[in-house]
Amino acid sequence: MSAVNAPLHAWIEGIGLIAPGLPDWPSARAVLRGEQPWVSAPSVLPAPALLPAAERRRASRVIKLSLGIGLEAAAGADVSTLATVFSASGSDGHNCHALCEQLATDDRHVSPTRFHNSVHNAPAGYWGIATRSMAPCQVLCAFDGSFGAGLVDALAQVVLDQQPTLLLAYDSEYPEPLFSKRPLPDCAGVALRLVPQRTPQALARIRVNTTEAPALPMDTQSLEGLRAAIPALRALPLLERLAQGRGGDVCLDYLPGLQLAVQVEMA
Repeated sequence: MSAVNAPLHAWIEGIGLIAPGLPDWPSARAVLRGEQPWVSAPSVLPAPALLPAAERRRASRVIKLSLGIGLEAAAGADVSTLATVFSASGSDGHNCHALCEQLATDDRHVSPTRFHNSVHNAPAGYWGIATRSMAPCQVLCAFDGSFGAGLVDALAQVVLDQQPTLLLAYDSEYPEPLFSKRPLPDCAGVALRLVPQRTPQALARIRVNTTEAPALPMDTQSLEGLRAAIPALRALPLLERLAQGRGGDVCLDYLPGLQLAVQVEMA
């Protein structure tokens, strides 16, 4: 991942969000507008109803999370035709913990379900099963810069391929002892449905370039805590502007020494 050579732009048609105390985009929008206070609560993960029964039983927290945010952002669209970009700073924290526990015993046989859920692209696979999508799919990881990396990749697909693209950025918490090394407080994720041309459903247009200017903290301390603690929620300053219907410029954390300058133009 590197600097963007020229501004990338797209229209946002849909938003999905699941985070601690923010169970969906309408709830988050009210908090980001200042209409309701943020109240700390565990992330609420919807049942993956689109999956067949066998896959539904095997679905982990991160799979429920990614399906939840993706389907919310894609509401009203033909999900089977949307290109997708999945971006996460790690894999499935609880599944990783369970595998480590098993490997630390004398019986080191790992269940096939645990194994196939452990790979980084498992949520993308379950998305394809749930939506029957055959559209292009990318799966990325850039540690704490994963939201920014996913946004750049998704915008590039929109610009170059003129393809409606769904960005899904998400993170999963780890139990102890891994939690002490990677202290994510809970799972959370953000999804954006991006299209190349303005439509009646368009919420805003964004233009993205890289900058060395620092990203500023959010004014609300509780929301700044979420933004700083969970890599996918580096998107919160952008979501705040979208929720408030305010155009203008916002700077998002990306890679060390390199941020994303985002210009927002409301529809």
